Amino acid sequence: MVEIDLDEETDRWQWRCPAGHRSWEPTNYHFWCAQCARGKHPKAEPEFDELRNVKTGDLVERDEVELVRDSESYHSLRGGKA
Repeated sequence: MVEIDLDEETDRWQWRCPAGHRSWEPTNYHFWCAQCARGKHPKAEPEFDELRNVKTGDLVERDEVELVRDSESYHSLRGGKA
């Protein structure tokens, strides 16, 4: 499991969408990228299941990512199970 602190800019920005953008946001079961949605890359899909770590090059699937804010689980903030 990989933890990404959504409030920590440097932690969050080391992760990119498949097209390389930092403008990704988590959704319930996948990720969404604002730049891809604007058509910046015609073949890029705005919804995707993996983030790329730019430091290591690793791809991590959505269900392997734990999103936190101020030491709280993203799921608990949304009323789900932590």
